[in-house]
Amino acid sequence: MSRIGRKEIIVPANVNVSLANNVVTVKGPLGELTQEVDRLITVNIANGKVSLTRANDENKTKAKHGLYRALIANMVKGVSEGFSKTLVIAGVGYKANVKGNKLVLNLGYSNDIEVDIIDGIKVECPSATEIKISGADKEKVGQFASNVRDLRRVEPYHGYGVHYSDEVVIRKVGKTAGKGKK
Repeated sequence: MSRIGRKEIIVPANVNVSLANNVVTVKGPLGELTQEVDRLITVNIANGKVSLTRANDENKTKAKHGLYRALIANMVKGVSEGFSKTLVIAGVGYKANVKGNKLVLNLGYSNDIEVDIIDGIKVECPSATEIKISGADKEKVGQFASNVRDLRRVEPYHGYGVHYSDEVVIRKVGKTAGKGKK
């Protein structure tokens, strides 16, 4: 049996979870999220706890059991606490700032890159080389952070580019041939 799927989700007092036509709706102080659940999975909401059960023991159903439990748990955490990712920009002259509903990045290309900020997330630039992305939907926050990171991946010799704040950048050793020889 799925270990993840069996765990109950404890709902905080300021969060409301409801179920209608196999669609779970979670409302909280940071917003409202919805998720459609497969018919093979039954969602039970009682006494401030959410539990999921499955109809049979087939492998696909077992996988969906844990998946939907994790998705609903992320929704509950998202509307109560929220999710955030921090990106760091490294490089000479590389910088970022927010102008209106766009994130403007100068990453060493001939023109600045403008990225539209999607609905449901908030983007801040505490400094010119730091971007903080936050929101209630874990998927949107992670996807937007990944899209920004892909605009200029970190190169391994000098470490220039965009990376997550907790990411370990593996540096390569440059060429050593010819140094010290005469």
